[in-house]
Amino acid sequence: MLRVLLATAHLLALGIGLWAVLARGRALRELPAPGALRRALDADAQWGVAAILWIGTGLWRYLGETEKAIGYYNHNHFFLTKMGLLVLVFVLEIRPATTLTRWRRALARSGGTEIEVDRGAARRLATISYVQAGLVVLMVIAASAMARGVGLAR
Repeated sequence: MLRVLLATAHLLALGIGLWAVLARGRALRELPAPGALRRALDADAQWGVAAILWIGTGLWRYLGETEKAIGYYNHNHFFLTKMGLLVLVFVLEIRPATTLTRWRRALARSGGTEIEVDRGAARRLATISYVQAGLVVLMVIAASAMARGVGLAR
Protein backbone atom coordinates (compact mmCIF):
# COMPACT_ATOMS: atom_id res chain seq x y z
CA MET A 1 0.00 0.00 0.00
CA LEU A 2 2.91 2.38 0.74
CA ARG A 3 4.18 2.11 -2.81
CA VAL A 4 0.73 3.03 -4.16
CA LEU A 5 0.52 6.06 -1.86
CA LEU A 6 4.03 7.22 -2.76
CA ALA A 7 3.40 6.78 -6.48
CA THR A 8 0.10 8.65 -6.20
CA ALA A 9 1.65 11.54 -4.28
CA HIS A 10 4.55 11.64 -6.75
CA LEU A 11 2.21 11.85 -9.74
CA LEU A 12 -0.11 14.38 -8.11
CA ALA A 13 2.87 16.58 -7.24
CA LEU A 14 3.95 16.38 -10.86
CA GLY A 15 0.53 17.54 -12.05
CA ILE A 16 0.35 20.35 -9.50
CA GLY A 17 3.89 21.44 -10.34
CA LEU A 18 3.27 21.46 -14.07
CA TRP A 19 0.13 23.53 -13.63
CA ALA A 20 1.88 25.90 -11.20
CA VAL A 21 4.91 26.59 -13.38
CA LEU A 22 2.64 27.25 -16.38
CA ALA A 23 0.43 29.55 -14.27
CA ARG A 24 3.52 31.38 -13.03
CA GLY A 25 4.68 31.94 -16.59
CA ARG A 26 1.25 33.15 -17.69
CA ALA A 27 0.95 35.59 -14.77
CA LEU A 28 4.45 36.94 -15.40
CA ARG A 29 3.54 37.56 -19.06
CA GLU A 30 0.49 39.56 -17.89
CA LEU A 31 2.51 42.05 -15.83
CA PRO A 32 1.85 44.90 -15.10
CA ALA A 33 -1.85 43.91 -15.05
CA PRO A 34 -3.40 44.34 -11.60
CA GLY A 35 -3.01 41.20 -9.51
CA ALA A 36 -0.63 39.51 -11.95
CA LEU A 37 2.33 39.69 -9.57
CA ARG A 38 0.32 38.15 -6.74
CA ARG A 39 -0.86 35.37 -9.06
CA ALA A 40 2.74 34.75 -10.16
CA LEU A 41 3.92 34.61 -6.55
CA ASP A 42 1.06 32.29 -5.53
CA ALA A 43 1.81 29.96 -8.45
CA ASP A 44 5.51 30.09 -7.58
CA ALA A 45 4.73 29.00 -4.01
CA GLN A 46 2.66 26.10 -5.34
CA TRP A 47 5.52 25.17 -7.69
CA GLY A 48 7.81 25.07 -4.65
CA VAL A 49 5.47 22.91 -2.58
CA ALA A 50 4.98 20.55 -5.52
CA ALA A 51 8.76 20.32 -5.98
CA ILE A 52 9.27 19.41 -2.32
CA LEU A 53 6.57 16.72 -2.52
CA TRP A 54 7.81 15.49 -5.89
CA ILE A 55 11.44 15.23 -4.81
CA GLY A 56 10.58 13.86 -1.38
CA THR A 57 8.43 11.05 -2.74
CA GLY A 58 10.93 10.39 -5.54
CA LEU A 59 13.80 10.03 -3.10
CA TRP A 60 11.70 7.80 -0.84
CA ARG A 61 10.78 5.58 -3.78
CA TYR A 62 14.41 5.45 -4.98
CA LEU A 63 16.24 5.02 -1.67
CA GLY A 64 13.49 2.94 -0.06
CA GLU A 65 13.39 0.66 -3.08
CA THR A 66 9.60 0.64 -2.91
CA GLU A 67 9.27 0.02 -6.65
CA LYS A 68 12.58 -1.28 -7.96
CA ALA A 69 16.09 -1.82 -6.65
CA ILE A 70 18.49 1.13 -6.75
CA GLY A 71 20.59 -0.76 -9.28
CA TYR A 72 17.66 -0.82 -11.70
CA TYR A 73 17.45 2.95 -11.62
CA ASN A 74 21.21 3.51 -11.71
CA HIS A 75 21.57 1.39 -14.84
CA ASN A 76 18.61 2.80 -16.72
CA HIS A 77 19.44 5.45 -19.32
CA PHE A 78 15.96 6.94 -19.12
CA PHE A 79 16.21 7.33 -15.34
CA LEU A 80 19.57 9.04 -15.73
CA THR A 81 18.08 11.27 -18.43
CA LYS A 82 15.19 12.11 -16.11
CA MET A 83 17.63 13.06 -13.36
CA GLY A 84 19.64 15.18 -15.79
CA LEU A 85 16.46 17.01 -16.80
CA LEU A 86 15.64 17.55 -13.11
CA VAL A 87 19.05 19.11 -12.56
CA LEU A 88 18.43 21.37 -15.54
CA VAL A 89 15.05 22.42 -14.06
CA PHE A 90 16.87 23.28 -10.80
CA VAL A 91 19.58 25.27 -12.55
CA LEU A 92 16.96 27.19 -14.52
CA GLU A 93 15.08 27.88 -11.27
CA ILE A 94 17.94 29.89 -9.75
CA ARG A 95 16.99 33.15 -11.47
CA PRO A 96 13.22 32.89 -10.91
CA ALA A 97 13.74 31.90 -7.27
CA THR A 98 16.04 34.82 -6.51
CA THR A 99 14.05 37.39 -8.48
CA LEU A 100 10.64 36.33 -7.18
CA THR A 101 11.96 36.24 -3.60
CA ARG A 102 13.18 39.80 -4.06
CA TRP A 103 9.80 40.86 -5.47
CA ARG A 104 7.95 39.00 -2.70
CA ARG A 105 9.96 40.89 -0.07
CA ALA A 106 9.41 44.23 -1.82
CA LEU A 107 5.68 43.54 -1.94
CA ALA A 108 5.68 42.74 1.79
CA ARG A 109 7.62 45.95 2.55
CA SER A 110 5.09 47.94 0.52
CA GLY A 111 2.33 46.75 2.80
CA GLY A 112 0.76 44.69 0.05
CA THR A 113 0.27 47.51 -2.42
CA GLU A 114 1.30 46.87 -6.01
CA ILE A 115 4.99 47.37 -6.74
CA GLU A 116 6.77 48.20 -9.96
CA VAL A 117 8.71 45.27 -11.44
CA ASP A 118 11.01 45.05 -14.42
CA ARG A 119 8.77 43.87 -17.27
CA GLY A 120 11.77 42.57 -19.24
CA ALA A 121 12.83 40.46 -16.28
CA ALA A 122 9.25 39.22 -15.89
CA ARG A 123 9.16 38.14 -19.55
CA ARG A 124 12.47 36.30 -19.16
CA LEU A 125 11.17 34.53 -16.05
CA ALA A 126 8.01 33.58 -17.94
CA THR A 127 10.12 32.08 -20.71
CA ILE A 128 12.14 30.12 -18.15
CA SER A 129 8.88 28.86 -16.63
CA TYR A 130 7.65 27.62 -20.01
CA VAL A 131 10.98 25.91 -20.70
CA GLN A 132 10.78 24.23 -17.30
CA ALA A 133 7.26 23.02 -18.11
CA GLY A 134 8.60 21.46 -21.31
CA LEU A 135 11.39 19.78 -19.37
CA VAL A 136 8.85 18.36 -16.91
CA VAL A 137 6.92 16.84 -19.83
CA LEU A 138 10.17 15.31 -21.11
CA MET A 139 10.75 13.91 -17.62
CA VAL A 140 7.34 12.23 -17.75
CA ILE A 141 8.24 10.64 -21.08
CA ALA A 142 11.55 9.40 -19.65
CA ALA A 143 9.80 8.10 -16.50
CA SER A 144 7.21 6.25 -18.57
CA ALA A 145 9.92 4.56 -20.62
CA MET A 146 11.99 3.76 -17.53
CA ALA A 147 9.04 2.21 -15.68
CA ARG A 148 8.55 -0.18 -18.58
CA GLY A 149 12.17 -1.35 -18.61
CA VAL A 150 13.23 0.66 -21.66
CA GLY A 151 16.76 2.01 -21.44
CA LEU A 152 18.34 -0.61 -19.22
CA ALA A 153 22.09 -0.84 -19.75
CA ARG A 154 23.09 -4.30 -20.78
